[in-house]
Amino acid sequence: MARPVKIQAKEDIRALTGPERAAVMMLSLGEEHSAPLWKMMDEDEIKEVSQIMSTLGTVSSGLVEKLLVDFVSQMSGTGSLMGSYESTERLLTRFMPEDKVGQIMEEIRGPAGRTMWDKLANVNETVLANYLKNEYPQTVAVVLSKIKPEHAARVLTALPEEFAMEVVQRMLRMESVQKDILDKVEKTLRVEFMSNLARTAKRDAHEHMAEIFNNFDRQTESLFLTALEERSRDSAERIKALMFTFEDLGKLDPGSIQTLLRNVEKDKLALALKGATDTLRDTFFSNMSERAGKILREDMEAMGPVRLKDVDEAQMRMVNTAKDLANKGEIMIANKQGEDELVY
Repeated sequence: MARPVKIQAKEDIRALTGPERAAVMMLSLGEEHSAPLWKMMDEDEIKEVSQIMSTLGTVSSGLVEKLLVDFVSQMSGTGSLMGSYESTERLLTRFMPEDKVGQIMEEIRGPAGRTMWDKLANVNETVLANYLKNEYPQTVAVVLSKIKPEHAARVLTALPEEFAMEVVQRMLRMESVQKDILDKVEKTLRVEFMSNLARTAKRDAHEHMAEIFNNFDRQTESLFLTALEERSRDSAERIKALMFTFEDLGKLDPGSIQTLLRNVEKDKLALALKGATDTLRDTFFSNMSERAGKILREDMEAMGPVRLKDVDEAQMRMVNTAKDLANKGEIMIANKQGEDELVY
């Protein structure tokens, strides 16, 4: 369902649609008096009115008054209203089970679309690919078979090459998908992916920016941080405190470093350590067998001079691998003070 036009842009009640009038009315009645009306609506009606309420914004008192007078003679508005996610959720909680309210609010907060597959069409291909790369190839094949070909193409391009080819092969061999399997995949997407996507949208802006800075190359990162320090030193310091850099890998415990080493390609490891400090190199070598360390040193020497851009890319891949492993609970990443685990 498409997002409604902001109500405040309309001052003539004749320009309001029926659902828009209902949304303003329900807010004006308040939690106690609107509850009996909610109970008389079916699920589709609740979703439609809730969708409008959650994006309502500020409604002028004049428009509220005109609308109430139009509905009930001699009744007038007492002030402006503010429609928001929070007020909508609070109203729904008064007369519906929490899990049902959560589902409705998740659909409102998530990308626009009536069905799950419509919603996926509005999710950025990189975001979707980052989620799907941790699923079984067969599951990904089912998902990509349900979305538009042009979107599926962009998602496949964003997936790791070998994984993407496995998905393509599964899609070629796939026959009609049984309804129970499709329902299970859809439920998983709704519970795990869309709900996480909605929560992600509410993250602190500095945390989100720190992740963006983590993906800059060294030169660009320095350029942006220097410029930001000149404009807002506090913001720059907060971002630096939240960033997890290649050097921070040296703070991992021995078990976590060994797990990371098992999950990093040997050529990328050699390239990343080529640009590392002596201290960080020693940390990694001390967690390898003597033979493995000797081979790695020989590989690094055989490389000769390497481009800084390639080193930055290899180091960034190691950092992202560490974050993925932390998300899975396989390693622990400590914060800058070494007190708590950072959750990415």
